[in-house]
Amino acid sequence: MPRFAANLTMMYTEHAFLDRFAAAAKDGFKAVEFLFPYDYPAEDIRQRLTDNGLTQALFNAPPGDWAAGERGIASLPGREAEFRQSVAKGLEYAAVLGNQKLHVMAGLIKPEEPRERHRAVYLANLAHAAEEARKAGIGIVIEPINTRDIPGFFLNRQDDAQAICEEIGAPNLQVQFDIYHCQIVEGDIAIKLKRDMQRANAGIGHIQIAGVPERHEPDLGELNYPYLFELIDTLGYAGFIGCEYKPKAGTSAGLGWLKPYL
Repeated sequence: MPRFAANLTMMYTEHAFLDRFAAAAKDGFKAVEFLFPYDYPAEDIRQRLTDNGLTQALFNAPPGDWAAGERGIASLPGREAEFRQSVAKGLEYAAVLGNQKLHVMAGLIKPEEPRERHRAVYLANLAHAAEEARKAGIGIVIEPINTRDIPGFFLNRQDDAQAICEEIGAPNLQVQFDIYHCQIVEGDIAIKLKRDMQRANAGIGHIQIAGVPERHEPDLGELNYPYLFELIDTLGYAGFIGCEYKPKAGTSAGLGWLKPYL
């Protein structure tokens, strides 16, 4: 049976952030994820998790200046020191919140910028992040993101992400397989899940879902999610599936798809 984590950045936005934990628990979620926790003391979030019997599944390391349009700094030349600080900050929060996965965003690249230089910086930074996370017993995940939602994002394809993880060779470095992004860029979801879940190295460390193309509930759009959930179970995936979608109306009203899995 798949285990779902409510994404509190996109879901339950009708509530203040710290009140979303109780709302998710009331609807039957046992875990949550979100983009960033850094506007709140880690202890305050930990208390909301404890009060509502929730597990923290995932969040992102600081991504640079998000408000100014930055979407990660892991591949950005000249930002290595800042990247190391961001990893340290993410691990500091993870130690309190208890999640076993930390997502590191690659960042943006302009068409005229040298891709190989960005890739070299990315690999060196990821090797550092994986080593620091290993000391804390935490996994690092990287995510291919479609260029329609984030134009210029450095990492777009599942095979590229897997190749990077395999090249680095850290046992705690894996790919975050967002089915929404993968469908937009590549399609052929089931085959890629089978291919990457069964890899001896790297593999899939976290899964996220949303309906395609509007990024609403997973029962809206072109994908057959009940089939994919059964496949994910068959493949032996034991992690959480993050519900990173924008509810079409109220969050709770759109959870009919979830009821068979509670």
